[in-house]
Amino acid sequence: MSHSFDPKLLKAAVYGANDGIVTTFAVVAGVAGAQLSSNIVIILGIANMIADGMAMGLGDFLGEQSEQHMRQKQTGRSTTSGLWKSGLVTFVSFVLAGSMPLAPYFLAAIGVKVPSESVFDFSILSTMGALFFVGSIRTKFSDINWFVGGLQMLGIGAIAASAAYFFGAWLEPML
Repeated sequence: MSHSFDPKLLKAAVYGANDGIVTTFAVVAGVAGAQLSSNIVIILGIANMIADGMAMGLGDFLGEQSEQHMRQKQTGRSTTSGLWKSGLVTFVSFVLAGSMPLAPYFLAAIGVKVPSESVFDFSILSTMGALFFVGSIRTKFSDINWFVGGLQMLGIGAIAASAAYFFGAWLEPML
């Protein structure tokens, strides 16, 4: 399957989206496990999403810059074009995808009734859907079956979210 898409940008998009969903939901799950308020979920979720997204995007930029400097040292040719693209794609993917676990909390905060027994349950569903979607979409550029790709990403997210929830529940009595 041939696509005229820069593989580095695909990598940045998938990595940013996956990490955005997983780390934001880990914050949501940890706060829910500790039985803290929805306002705390929103504040910590947004703070994590912006700070972590910026750190990942800037880290991606620095990684690209280091790779280009190494290539320049080996070949003697200087190329600085497109350094920012990968970092920007990582950041945007992180924030857009990372907003999915928070979406039910935003909806509840503005008075929209969420279609489940709790906002956290709806956050679990939106997170699972987002993980599966990103995992499935990434397979358009490979030979991986879309369903398998979706399940792979869903599994990674489930492991991280479970750890965060149980640590939050374990630490809650200490608060």
